[in-house]
Amino acid sequence: MPTAPYASFITDLPEIDIPVEGVHGWLSQGKDHQVVFFDIDPIGTIPPHSHGQQWGTVVEGEMDLTIGGETRRYGPGDAYFIPADVEHAATFLSHFRAIDVFADAHRYVARKTAGDAS
Repeated sequence: MPTAPYASFITDLPEIDIPVEGVHGWLSQGKDHQVVFFDIDPIGTIPPHSHGQQWGTVVEGEMDLTIGGETRRYGPGDAYFIPADVEHAATFLSHFRAIDVFADAHRYVARKTAGDAS
């Protein structure tokens, strides 16, 4: 059963600039970290990649997450940790929402809108 959508104070945050169809995220920017509220369609697999530390918790849906070659299915209430520079990939099996915290303060940038200065 789907949960309630994110509150408007979350969806009023800047959206991340991510070139993957069906992936949306709202960015809360800290001085030394980022929090992203993800909303992802069942898009299939995000290929293997790596970056700084990431911690997340599933709000809705299911994904298979492979971290360092080990795959596990995650669902609502599950949390995951990806150490820095460890290759990981995810397959989204249903509509999916998660809250992720990135130790890298520059992992994502906010999408520019028509009103933004160049």
